[in-house]
Amino acid sequence: MKKGVLAAFPCHTGHPVHGQPGDTRTESPPAPGDIPALTCSHHLLSHLAGIIRFLALFATLLGCWFIAQTYFENSGRSISLRSQQLPQNKCGNQRSCPTKHFAFKIISGAANVVGPSICFNDEVLMSNVKNNIGRGLNIALVNGTSGKLLKTASFDMYSGDVQQLETFLQEIKDGTVILVATYDDAATKMNGKTRKLFSELGSSYVNHLGFRDNWVFLGAKGLQGKSPFEEHIKNDQKTNKYDGWPELLEMEGCAPRKQD
Repeated sequence: MKKGVLAAFPCHTGHPVHGQPGDTRTESPPAPGDIPALTCSHHLLSHLAGIIRFLALFATLLGCWFIAQTYFENSGRSISLRSQQLPQNKCGNQRSCPTKHFAFKIISGAANVVGPSICFNDEVLMSNVKNNIGRGLNIALVNGTSGKLLKTASFDMYSGDVQQLETFLQEIKDGTVILVATYDDAATKMNGKTRKLFSELGSSYVNHLGFRDNWVFLGAKGLQGKSPFEEHIKNDQKTNKYDGWPELLEMEGCAPRKQD
């Protein structure tokens, strides 16, 4: 047999040749010169498999790097956008207030479930969280020049003593800003005297306030004329949002600072 002929055939192990029955001849082992050719082919296949594994690993690492790069780039862009956002207006209002004005927001109660909230000059004065509200009228008094809180109080206008409200209103000093928000019922105990006192503070709707009406109001002691900051909604079964109560009221604006 010529040298190198067996290199094109499978490896030979010396097993019997499958020929005629009783033939005990075995295949001759490959010639010494043929073994390097088989070994070389095996090494080449192993080398190619290693390259394929390396390329697969490289592609995986490259994909992971791309994903990480994209994530951190987007995260950095989000942080940058947040840092460039305009500051929130005082009291969370939709518009900022000019100089020499105080931002305020008054929200009435919702039925007899959610209590009212009063914010003035970016400070929450009365709310459920502060635990200083009650059924009836919720009132905050503020210094009209400095914007500092003077006093808060709530008055039960369904079963409370209206005389306490009268005394409270009579003691308000000139230049004091008053903010009012109703909760549940604010009119059952209301009498002519208290309505007159609120009218003198700039209210236009207090004389129409009825059982379970909602009312929000900002006025001042010594105000000339009527306040532009007031909203009122009637308790009407045909239009009520809640069972037995109208929808809540929310009023925001800019109250001018009192000039000395």
